[in-house]
Amino acid sequence: MSTSTQTVAVGGAGEAPPKGKAPLSEGARAERRLGWMLCAPAVIVMVAVTIFPIGYAIYLSLERYNLELPQDVKFIGLSNYAAVLSSPYWWQALKVTVIIAIFSVTITLVLGMLLAMVMHRTLFGRGTVRTAALIPYGIVTVAAAYGWQYAWTPSQGYLSAAFNNSAPLTYEWKAIAVIILAEIWKTTPFMGLLLLAGLSLVPEDLQKAAMVDGATGWQRFTKITLPLMKPAILVALLFRTLDSFRIFDNIYILTAGGNNTGSVSVLGFDNLFNALNLGIGSAISVLIFICVAIIAFLFIKGFGTAAPGTDIGKR
Repeated sequence: MSTSTQTVAVGGAGEAPPKGKAPLSEGARAERRLGWMLCAPAVIVMVAVTIFPIGYAIYLSLERYNLELPQDVKFIGLSNYAAVLSSPYWWQALKVTVIIAIFSVTITLVLGMLLAMVMHRTLFGRGTVRTAALIPYGIVTVAAAYGWQYAWTPSQGYLSAAFNNSAPLTYEWKAIAVIILAEIWKTTPFMGLLLLAGLSLVPEDLQKAAMVDGATGWQRFTKITLPLMKPAILVALLFRTLDSFRIFDNIYILTAGGNNTGSVSVLGFDNLFNALNLGIGSAISVLIFICVAIIAFLFIKGFGTAAPGTDIGKR
């Protein structure tokens, strides 16, 4: 009897204390309250501006609502979503959107990293170099798209003349390639600017210590620079992927969605403003919103450990 009692006592003493969050100190609670108070005005404005449009779009997506037949408005539930998801136009637009997003973001990331390193290492005329590099991003997207359209216009554009007066905007895959090229030209400076902020956080002492240890430039880049730049790379990839998935301006100006080059945003625009079908158009808008939310969740879930301070709880 005494043996069992001792065993229980020993077992109870050997148990690990239950895990749980440490209680916040009074100072930490005061800082948290102050943070919420400072964020409250912006949060209230954002909620007021976004909640009603999103809610109204969801409401319209559940109705059969065509402005040409205002007397025929009727609640039909998820029928609009079923119509969109069963339509080949949606899947074609989604395919084009994904292709443009993957290629433009990948190439922009590589070129943006090179641009960031050039701007970071420039010794003379650093301000001039950075200003010149950011010029494409400063141009309005519509104006830049018209420039690309003119450049590829046969017998007028210089790029078309350089390729024997070719007209790539009249072919599906060639037009998609031109759209991707226009996206890369326009957004590489933005990617470079975000990555430049990450480069500035990499300590030079680590680079010099690695050089003393005999590490090559590629080894220093892959073992020191890239790991320390993960938060900046996450932000840059997230912003650019979300922006690319919602691409509209370049496609609308260059091809207007013709020859199977329309994105999901162009498809939604056509249904809302050309066909005046608010039900189908709103359903497409809600699906785009869901896709963007899924992309953001996957990025944050997959690369969340790259965010500063996320490893504090593991120490």
